[in-house]
Amino acid sequence: MQPATETFLQQLKTLADPTRMRLVALCRQGECSVSELTRVIGQSQPRISQQLKQLCDAEMLQRFRDGKRVFYRVPSAEVAPIALRRLLELIPEQDPLFEADWKLLRAGRGQRVENAGIARGDEAADRVLHRVILDLTVTAPVGDLLDIGCGRGAILKLLASRANRAIGVDIDSDARQLARAELMLAGIPNCSLRKGDMYRLPFDDQQFNTIIIDDVLLDARSPVRALAEAVRLLRPGGRLFVLESVLNRPSAEIQGLLALWCKESGLRLSPARLAPKKEPVWLVSVATLADERDAAA
Repeated sequence: MQPATETFLQQLKTLADPTRMRLVALCRQGECSVSELTRVIGQSQPRISQQLKQLCDAEMLQRFRDGKRVFYRVPSAEVAPIALRRLLELIPEQDPLFEADWKLLRAGRGQRVENAGIARGDEAADRVLHRVILDLTVTAPVGDLLDIGCGRGAILKLLASRANRAIGVDIDSDARQLARAELMLAGIPNCSLRKGDMYRLPFDDQQFNTIIIDDVLLDARSPVRALAEAVRLLRPGGRLFVLESVLNRPSAEIQGLLALWCKESGLRLSPARLAPKKEPVWLVSVATLADERDAAA
């Protein structure tokens, strides 16, 4: 018997257990921590951990650490075998038990967001910013998306439905937890949150088609190093979006700095767009790999 067939048989046997099926059904909704799964399922943490280990051994769940917490999620469509994707699709979403589990998980995430409060910025300016980003991303597929400095995940929520996969990195663990909660509440399961230092990100070269650098360059110790790291991760033909607030510096000064930094890191910067145009709050710049433009010429 072929290894793939043996793996599929193991997955069938593993999923036949009601508790393990409930765990997989929950993790299809997004990344879940051990403590969340223990609370929802209503069993002891050692027992839940044992069940999760069996699911990971059967390659039905992936385990990863984010800071001090351990999370589980189903494999993304890009890495999951077709047989596994089809098997997961057979799990009934309308089962009352699964619906009750999902409701309880959502309630916990909703409480976390409510306790954190809502960060009120200039909502009108943010809406304009989002329209600008959507306009700029219509011209090419988003593909695999990375948001550096994702905060509570506003840009991830905006673009994730059009991405193959979406990953947000932020150094702030509280921000990552809130982003994870808000993305699940928004019904966006294809997002992953990771702890990340923008100078040394935990990804292989050329992993992303679209990279967002989200309002972090102006405060960076070494913006050129941060851009060079983004260049390392950008696929040929990909695009890098730089978002910066213009509330504390003139937009012309920011554009000049970005142009200089991009040139030093091997990027070609397009003219910036301001959001809103009158009394701007945000600046949006799009950069591509300079050597691609030179080769085309």
